[in-house]
Amino acid sequence: MCLAIPGKITAIPTALDEIFRVAKVSFGGIQKDVDLSMVPEAQIGDYVLVHVGVAISVVDEEEAKKTFEYLQQIGELEELGEEGEVHG
Repeated sequence: MCLAIPGKITAIPTALDEIFRVAKVSFGGIQKDVDLSMVPEAQIGDYVLVHVGVAISVVDEEEAKKTFEYLQQIGELEELGEEGEVHG
């Protein structure tokens, strides 16, 4: 099953131009690099839905938290952390 995981943009350290930007995104405490090319409006502090390393949508905080909690409950977040742990 292909899922988009919500995360919060904590930094945008790489910006080659206005379109190609790479952000640091926090997924329950786990930081990953995420391509922001599909969401040029995304800014630090925004929540984004991420699929295979690419942010595909900006979402509000409430929706992001509900989705993240649901994915934790059904066990779909193990691959984010080391040895299957998701840090909250």
